[in-house]
Amino acid sequence: MKVSVFGTGMVGVTIATKLIEEGHEVMMGSRSATNENAMKWAQAAGDRATCGTYEDAAKHSDLYFNCTNGMGALEALQSAGADHLADGVLIDVSNPLDFSKGMPPTLFVSNDDSLGEQIQRTFPKLKVVKSLNTVNCEVMVDAKKVAGSHTIFMSGNDSGAKERVHGILANWFGWSDIIDLGDITTARGTESLMPIWIRLWQTLGHANFNFKIVR
Repeated sequence: MKVSVFGTGMVGVTIATKLIEEGHEVMMGSRSATNENAMKWAQAAGDRATCGTYEDAAKHSDLYFNCTNGMGALEALQSAGADHLADGVLIDVSNPLDFSKGMPPTLFVSNDDSLGEQIQRTFPKLKVVKSLNTVNCEVMVDAKKVAGSHTIFMSGNDSGAKERVHGILANWFGWSDIIDLGDITTARGTESLMPIWIRLWQTLGHANFNFKIVR
């Protein structure tokens, strides 16, 4: 399967590498076709790995992972092109984190809106599914990094897209406890977990942890 990953940071590289391991053809998109991190990743990842601009990546497939910095997510997707993204499925793992005042970061949108909703409003034909944004990137792609059963969430308006993402989470990344919270407005809840997640990370001294919804 062809898959595109927007973003060349740690999250993008981790997800793209896992997708290659699962046998997919992956293009990593960034602002420049000659982005150093993207080129380095593609060279190391093998024949099924390529890189290009955000627009190149949008043309590559109809399944996208948004792994960009939250502050630049809308700009990156606009660079990809609304026409190219139309009718695709975007798994949005980004969070609205503002590091301008240092650590811990604040949320630049919360309570009555979310980054997931902003993306969906900006690209109404794109099927946005918010997921994986409540765990570290290593845990995103391998649920067994945290012992026992623990929970990952989904938010989105399109039931078919969420069914597709559910299969990806379960079959590619090993998730078994997947909760569909509802439409994209429920992304407000998962994005709002970031302040407590960051403080847990600082307290525990590592990122291999997660939330478990006991019911």
